[in-house]
Amino acid sequence: MAEEIGIVRAACLDGVPHGFLGRRGGVSIGDVAGLDMGTRAMDPADPRLAPVAENRRRGIAAVLPGARLVTVYQVHSGDCVVAGDWEEADRPRADALVTDQPGLLLGILTADCAPVLLADRAAGVVGAAHAGWKGALSGVMDSTVAAMERLGARREAIVAAVGPCIAQSSYEVDDRFWQRFLTDDPATAAFFTPGRPGHRQFDLSGYVAARLLGAGIGIVEALGIDTYSNEADYFSFRRATHRGEADYGRQIALIGLT
Repeated sequence: MAEEIGIVRAACLDGVPHGFLGRRGGVSIGDVAGLDMGTRAMDPADPRLAPVAENRRRGIAAVLPGARLVTVYQVHSGDCVVAGDWEEADRPRADALVTDQPGLLLGILTADCAPVLLADRAAGVVGAAHAGWKGALSGVMDSTVAAMERLGARREAIVAAVGPCIAQSSYEVDDRFWQRFLTDDPATAAFFTPGRPGHRQFDLSGYVAARLLGAGIGIVEALGIDTYSNEADYFSFRRATHRGEADYGRQIALIGLT
Protein backbone atom coordinates (compact mmCIF):
# COMPACT_ATOMS: atom_id res chain seq x y z
CA MET A 1 0.00 0.00 0.00
CA ALA A 2 1.39 3.40 -1.02
CA GLU A 3 2.40 5.74 1.80
CA GLU A 4 0.10 8.73 2.19
CA ILE A 5 1.49 12.05 0.97
CA GLY A 6 2.75 14.28 3.75
CA ILE A 7 0.99 17.63 3.45
CA VAL A 8 0.57 20.51 5.86
CA ARG A 9 -2.02 23.24 5.42
CA ALA A 10 -2.18 26.68 7.01
CA ALA A 11 -5.23 27.86 8.91
CA CYS A 12 -5.01 31.34 7.39
CA LEU A 13 -5.39 29.83 3.90
CA ASP A 14 -8.41 27.70 4.77
CA GLY A 15 -10.67 27.34 1.73
CA VAL A 16 -7.85 28.09 -0.75
CA PRO A 17 -6.39 25.01 -2.49
CA HIS A 18 -2.86 24.80 -1.09
CA GLY A 19 -0.39 22.62 0.70
CA PHE A 20 3.18 22.42 1.95
CA LEU A 21 4.31 18.96 0.87
CA GLY A 22 7.11 17.02 2.54
CA ARG A 23 9.07 13.92 1.53
CA ARG A 24 6.50 11.25 2.45
CA GLY A 25 4.41 9.51 -0.17
CA GLY A 26 6.71 9.57 -3.19
CA VAL A 27 8.53 7.06 -5.38
CA SER A 28 12.08 8.46 -5.55
CA ILE A 29 14.86 6.32 -4.06
CA GLY A 30 18.36 6.70 -2.67
CA ASP A 31 19.48 9.93 -1.00
CA VAL A 32 16.33 11.62 -2.33
CA ALA A 33 13.94 8.83 -1.32
CA GLY A 34 10.35 9.96 -1.11
CA LEU A 35 8.41 12.77 -2.73
CA ASP A 36 11.36 14.49 -4.42
CA MET A 37 10.14 17.25 -6.74
CA GLY A 38 13.40 18.54 -8.20
CA THR A 39 13.98 18.30 -11.96
CA ARG A 40 17.59 19.56 -11.64
CA ALA A 41 17.47 21.11 -15.13
CA MET A 42 17.62 17.65 -16.68
CA ASP A 43 16.56 16.99 -20.26
CA PRO A 44 12.83 16.17 -20.40
CA ALA A 45 13.70 12.83 -22.00
CA ASP A 46 16.03 11.83 -19.16
CA PRO A 47 14.65 8.62 -17.59
CA ARG A 48 15.70 9.88 -14.14
CA LEU A 49 12.79 12.32 -14.35
CA ALA A 50 10.19 9.54 -14.28
CA PRO A 51 9.98 9.39 -10.44
CA VAL A 52 9.78 13.18 -10.24
CA ALA A 53 6.98 13.24 -12.80
CA GLU A 54 5.04 10.70 -10.75
CA ASN A 55 5.72 12.64 -7.55
CA ARG A 56 4.45 15.83 -9.15
CA ARG A 57 1.35 14.04 -10.41
CA ARG A 58 0.63 12.90 -6.87
CA GLY A 59 1.19 16.38 -5.48
CA ILE A 60 -1.17 18.00 -7.96
CA ALA A 61 -3.84 15.39 -7.25
CA ALA A 62 -3.54 16.04 -3.52
CA VAL A 63 -4.00 19.82 -3.80
CA LEU A 64 -5.91 20.73 -6.97
CA PRO A 65 -6.75 17.74 -9.19
CA GLY A 66 -6.59 18.49 -12.89
CA ALA A 67 -4.66 21.74 -12.46
CA ARG A 68 -1.61 22.71 -14.51
CA LEU A 69 1.52 23.06 -12.40
CA VAL A 70 3.58 26.20 -13.04
CA THR A 71 7.04 26.75 -11.56
CA VAL A 72 9.98 29.10 -12.12
CA TYR A 73 13.73 28.62 -12.42
CA GLN A 74 14.68 29.65 -8.90
CA VAL A 75 17.86 31.70 -8.53
CA HIS A 76 17.67 33.19 -4.99
CA SER A 77 16.57 36.56 -6.34
CA GLY A 78 14.01 39.15 -5.32
CA ASP A 79 12.08 38.77 -8.59
CA CYS A 80 8.43 37.78 -9.05
CA VAL A 81 6.57 37.02 -12.30
CA VAL A 82 2.99 36.42 -13.37
CA ALA A 83 2.45 32.71 -14.06
CA GLY A 84 2.38 31.96 -17.78
CA ASP A 85 1.98 29.09 -20.23
CA TRP A 86 5.67 28.21 -20.49
CA GLU A 87 7.32 24.83 -20.84
CA GLU A 88 9.57 23.47 -18.10
CA ALA A 89 12.69 24.25 -20.13
CA ASP A 90 11.56 27.84 -20.72
CA ARG A 91 10.78 28.82 -17.13
CA PRO A 92 11.72 32.41 -16.30
CA ARG A 93 14.45 33.01 -13.74
CA ALA A 94 12.62 34.29 -10.67
CA ASP A 95 11.77 33.25 -7.14
CA ALA A 96 8.07 33.97 -6.90
CA LEU A 97 5.00 33.85 -9.09
CA VAL A 98 1.40 35.04 -8.88
CA THR A 99 -1.86 34.40 -10.71
CA ASP A 100 -5.54 35.30 -10.85
CA GLN A 101 -6.34 32.41 -13.21
CA PRO A 102 -8.31 29.36 -11.98
CA GLY A 103 -6.84 25.98 -12.85
CA LEU A 104 -3.20 26.98 -12.36
CA LEU A 105 -1.21 25.54 -9.47
CA LEU A 106 1.79 27.63 -8.45
CA GLY A 107 4.74 25.63 -7.18
CA ILE A 108 7.84 26.62 -5.22
CA LEU A 109 10.64 24.13 -4.45
CA THR A 110 12.63 24.28 -1.22
CA ALA A 111 15.09 22.26 0.85
CA ASP A 112 15.63 24.56 3.89
CA CYS A 113 14.64 27.92 2.38
CA ALA A 114 11.22 29.25 3.37
CA PRO A 115 8.25 28.58 1.07
CA VAL A 116 5.61 31.29 1.34
CA LEU A 117 2.03 30.97 0.07
CA LEU A 118 -0.21 34.04 -0.19
CA ALA A 119 -3.84 34.73 -1.08
CA ASP A 120 -6.39 37.52 -1.32
CA ARG A 121 -9.61 35.53 -1.36
CA ALA A 122 -11.86 38.46 -2.25
CA ALA A 123 -9.75 39.47 -5.25
CA GLY A 124 -9.10 35.91 -6.38
CA VAL A 125 -5.32 36.33 -6.46
CA VAL A 126 -2.68 33.93 -5.09
CA GLY A 127 1.08 33.89 -4.93
CA ALA A 128 3.98 31.60 -4.03
CA ALA A 129 7.51 32.66 -3.11
CA HIS A 130 10.84 30.98 -2.47
CA ALA A 131 12.47 32.94 0.36
CA GLY A 132 16.01 31.92 1.13
CA TRP A 133 18.09 34.48 2.96
CA LYS A 134 19.29 36.09 -0.28
CA GLY A 135 15.83 36.41 -1.77
CA ALA A 136 14.28 37.61 1.47
CA LEU A 137 17.00 40.23 1.92
CA SER A 138 16.62 41.26 -1.75
CA GLY A 139 12.89 41.89 -1.29
CA VAL A 140 11.19 38.86 -2.82
CA MET A 141 8.26 39.28 -0.43
CA ASP A 142 7.81 42.93 -1.40
CA SER A 143 7.96 41.97 -5.10
CA THR A 144 5.33 39.26 -4.61
CA VAL A 145 2.92 41.56 -2.78
CA ALA A 146 3.37 44.25 -5.44
CA ALA A 147 2.72 41.73 -8.22
CA MET A 148 -0.45 40.55 -6.49
CA GLU A 149 -1.62 44.15 -6.21
CA ARG A 150 -1.17 44.62 -9.95
CA LEU A 151 -3.62 41.73 -10.42
CA GLY A 152 -6.19 43.42 -8.16
CA ALA A 153 -5.26 42.26 -4.66
CA ARG A 154 -5.14 44.59 -1.68
CA ARG A 155 -2.15 44.05 0.58
CA GLU A 156 -4.18 44.50 3.75
CA ALA A 157 -6.49 41.71 2.54
CA ILE A 158 -3.64 39.31 1.72
CA VAL A 159 -2.94 36.45 4.10
CA ALA A 160 0.37 34.59 4.01
CA ALA A 161 1.79 31.38 5.44
CA VAL A 162 5.50 30.69 5.94
CA GLY A 163 5.99 26.96 5.54
CA PRO A 164 8.54 24.39 6.72
CA CYS A 165 12.10 25.69 6.57
CA ILE A 166 15.33 25.49 8.54
CA ALA A 167 14.76 26.60 12.14
CA GLN A 168 16.89 29.03 14.10
CA SER A 169 18.28 26.25 16.28
CA SER A 170 19.56 24.49 13.13
CA TYR A 171 20.74 27.53 11.18
CA GLU A 172 24.25 28.55 12.18
CA VAL A 173 25.80 31.49 10.29
CA ASP A 174 29.04 33.37 10.71
CA ASP A 175 29.44 36.95 11.87
CA ARG A 176 30.04 38.17 8.32
CA PHE A 177 26.56 36.92 7.40
CA TRP A 178 25.15 38.65 10.48
CA GLN A 179 26.84 41.94 9.59
CA ARG A 180 25.34 41.86 6.10
CA PHE A 181 21.87 41.99 7.64
CA LEU A 182 22.77 44.63 10.20
CA THR A 183 24.14 46.86 7.45
CA ASP A 184 20.83 46.57 5.59
CA ASP A 185 18.74 47.21 8.71
CA PRO A 186 20.06 47.31 12.31
CA ALA A 187 16.65 46.08 13.53
CA THR A 188 17.38 42.67 12.03
CA ALA A 189 19.59 41.98 15.04
CA ALA A 190 16.38 40.66 16.62
CA PHE A 191 16.53 37.60 14.33
CA PHE A 192 19.95 36.44 15.51
CA THR A 193 21.01 34.83 18.76
CA PRO A 194 24.61 34.22 19.92
CA GLY A 195 26.18 30.91 18.96
CA ARG A 196 29.69 29.51 19.23
CA PRO A 197 32.50 32.08 18.89
CA GLY A 198 32.24 34.00 15.61
CA HIS A 199 28.80 32.59 14.83
CA ARG A 200 25.09 33.29 15.29
CA GLN A 201 21.82 31.38 14.93
CA PHE A 202 19.51 32.94 12.31
CA ASP A 203 15.71 32.91 12.47
CA LEU A 204 14.84 32.74 8.76
CA SER A 205 11.14 32.11 9.31
CA GLY A 206 10.85 35.03 11.72
CA TYR A 207 12.69 37.34 9.35
CA VAL A 208 10.48 36.39 6.40
CA ALA A 209 7.34 36.86 8.51
CA ALA A 210 8.57 40.28 9.59
CA ARG A 211 9.19 41.30 5.98
CA LEU A 212 5.63 40.28 5.13
CA LEU A 213 4.17 42.26 8.03
CA GLY A 214 6.37 45.20 7.07
CA ALA A 215 4.90 45.05 3.57
CA GLY A 216 1.43 45.57 5.04
CA ILE A 217 0.12 42.00 4.88
CA GLY A 218 -2.96 41.55 7.05
CA ILE A 219 -2.28 38.09 8.51
CA VAL A 220 0.97 36.10 8.56
CA GLU A 221 1.11 32.54 9.88
CA ALA A 222 4.47 30.85 10.45
CA LEU A 223 4.15 27.07 10.71
CA GLY A 224 7.36 26.66 12.71
CA ILE A 225 8.44 23.30 11.23
CA ASP A 226 12.20 22.60 11.02
CA THR A 227 13.27 20.88 7.82
CA TYR A 228 16.79 20.15 9.10
CA SER A 229 15.91 18.18 12.23
CA ASN A 230 12.82 16.43 10.83
CA GLU A 231 14.49 13.96 8.47
CA ALA A 232 11.52 11.60 8.20
CA ASP A 233 9.24 14.30 6.84
CA TYR A 234 11.43 16.84 5.00
CA PHE A 235 14.43 17.15 2.73
CA SER A 236 17.25 19.46 3.86
CA PHE A 237 20.12 20.86 1.80
CA ARG A 238 22.16 21.66 4.91
CA ARG A 239 21.65 18.22 6.43
CA ALA A 240 22.69 16.54 3.17
CA THR A 241 25.73 18.83 2.94
CA HIS A 242 26.81 18.08 6.51
CA ARG A 243 26.63 14.36 5.71
CA GLY A 244 28.51 14.69 2.43
CA GLU A 245 25.64 13.22 0.43
CA ALA A 246 25.84 13.49 -3.36
CA ASP A 247 22.35 14.97 -3.79
CA TYR A 248 19.41 16.25 -1.82
CA GLY A 249 15.67 16.19 -2.39
CA ARG A 250 13.37 19.14 -2.93
CA GLN A 251 9.89 19.48 -1.48
CA ILE A 252 7.21 21.65 -3.01
CA ALA A 253 4.66 24.19 -1.77
CA LEU A 254 1.53 24.57 -3.91
CA ILE A 255 -1.33 27.05 -4.17
CA GLY A 256 -4.03 27.65 -6.79
CA LEU A 257 -7.54 28.85 -7.54
CA THR A 258 -10.63 26.85 -8.40
